[in-house]
Amino acid sequence: MTEHLMFIDGKSMPSESGDTLAVVDPATGASFAEVPDGDAVDVDRAVAAARTAFENGPWRRTTRTERARILLRAADAIEAASEELFTLETRNNGRPITETRAQLSRVPEWFRYNAGLLAAQRDGVLPSDGPYLTYQRRTPLGVCGIITPFNHPALILARSLSAALATGNTVVIKPSELTPLTTLAIARIVSEAGVPDGVVNVVTGGREAGIRLTQHPDVAKITLTGGTEAGRSAAVATAGRFARITAELGGKTPVVVFDDQDPVVAAEGAAFAAFVASGQSCVAGARFLVQRGVYDRFVEALAARADAIRLGDPADTSTQMGPLISAVQRQKVLSYIDIGHQDGARLVAGGGVPELPDALQGGFFLRPTVFADATNSMRVSQEEIFGPVAVVVPFDTEAQAVEMANDNRFGLGAAVWTRDLARAHRVADALESGMVWINDHHRLEPSLPWGGTKESGTGKDAGTESFDDFTWIKTVVVRIAESDVDWYGSDTPGRLN
Repeated sequence: MTEHLMFIDGKSMPSESGDTLAVVDPATGASFAEVPDGDAVDVDRAVAAARTAFENGPWRRTTRTERARILLRAADAIEAASEELFTLETRNNGRPITETRAQLSRVPEWFRYNAGLLAAQRDGVLPSDGPYLTYQRRTPLGVCGIITPFNHPALILARSLSAALATGNTVVIKPSELTPLTTLAIARIVSEAGVPDGVVNVVTGGREAGIRLTQHPDVAKITLTGGTEAGRSAAVATAGRFARITAELGGKTPVVVFDDQDPVVAAEGAAFAAFVASGQSCVAGARFLVQRGVYDRFVEALAARADAIRLGDPADTSTQMGPLISAVQRQKVLSYIDIGHQDGARLVAGGGVPELPDALQGGFFLRPTVFADATNSMRVSQEEIFGPVAVVVPFDTEAQAVEMANDNRFGLGAAVWTRDLARAHRVADALESGMVWINDHHRLEPSLPWGGTKESGTGKDAGTESFDDFTWIKTVVVRIAESDVDWYGSDTPGRLN
């Protein structure tokens, strides 16, 4: 067992209560680390440190050039520590090392991108009638809270943290209690790169800490990635004090496959969409809408691919899929598999717990699962399962496919597989989702705004949209006329706007 402490005001600290939480390796079910079980008192300590650093510290007053330089140093330092971070995250959340390496190797890009936006930022000059010069200034918000999930802890942290720091804010981070370790490591790396004490703070803990952070009167903005109900509660809490919120929440991503596409090619892409991160992704391709002309061949190809996926030790480079995050999550997914059977869907792959070596028997593994002959109204087609379960539903016409894809309370991501260029753009335009991939899935860049519609959340992470939303705009109007203003002494009053 290794002990990891919270990070507040540049110092490693236990929780005020002294309570701790065990960190579990989901591949074995064994605890291998412990972190403080922070609560509202610890959040208050962290917010106080962040507020002092914002109001009295040098960070927001640091020149843009220097802030950008520090972010670039942080990016280099994260890159230099990448092997340690890959290993730590793989053990903490159970994703295969090949996936973790591919994802975390991109974390420095977010710091470099936002450093570039900062260096290139230009304030606007607005047109005005009369003798006035009007311009705008972007000002940091203050203390920002970042609440991250268990599935992509380092990458999702980097998206918000790099933008918040670039724009001069201070932050308090509350990572998932299941996967706090890479967050703590990155916070220390950023601090060592030159970010002043108190600017980046991390409180580990459970639900109480997260609730207090969303409700804290000194927190000006919350970015949250998590479940829809958590996002709804955070939105209510922030609305009470008119704080900003960016919430990336649940999803039930439709993947529409048309009969002009090779069904085997589409099935291979579909397998990645459904089973990467063991299906524990808000944009997992969980709902495949397939045109009848290729339906049977697609189902056969997807089932074969699912059955061939290699499960095993996430640290082994030959492993293609790791465990679910916890026993609770695996049981939830198994219950949905039972629901699929009860509702009449046909199981064509997976559906149970795999046989693995003794060292992994305590882990939370589940075979990649495919249901065919489902309807769009079934619970397994409508509800977010957050596990390696794919549902295949047939359709006949393009209009029917669009209607079925949009018939869901979520709207985070969607994908279209077709060789018809006009159809690809037409359907992408009609889909109600924040992101659409054509003949691919789950591709992202620091410049691409990430976020959904409907119950998938509000606001955008990444891109200039995220960068700008960590600031508020101040408009300055300067009178440049030679004459003085004398409204009441003039025979020819001016114009009031």
